[in-house]
Amino acid sequence: MAAYIQMELSRIIISEINDHQVLYLKEVDGERQFPILIGIFEATSIDRRVKKTIPPRPLTHDLLRNAIEELGGEVQDIVIHNLQEHTYYALIRVRKDGELIKIDSRPSDAIALAVHFDPPLPIYVDEAVLDEVA
Repeated sequence: MAAYIQMELSRIIISEINDHQVLYLKEVDGERQFPILIGIFEATSIDRRVKKTIPPRPLTHDLLRNAIEELGGEVQDIVIHNLQEHTYYALIRVRKDGELIKIDSRPSDAIALAVHFDPPLPIYVDEAVLDEVA
């Protein structure tokens, strides 16, 4: 069984001149942290929520949250569980009717979804991934 370490969004860097933006995850009960490169749309979505700027109509990550909830699911948390060839892999874990459903996701979309909840959903990273990058 994999060991998961709880992380939190510690900072996001948005650059208007670069294709990739950077977000940093920091260990909740420790000192380790690491960056993840993400796209401008996901970075903007995360930044907007962190700053409590709520759009008048649902955007993509609002739509995802609303769809899961309307279909009777409850988003439990997100897990960054793998790193292969400089690409991170994440799961959005949804509880529905007592079952845990794992939805494959890019970490950027999973983190954007996590911050669309108040309080934000827990973010976990597999300890093997964290050992490799931190």
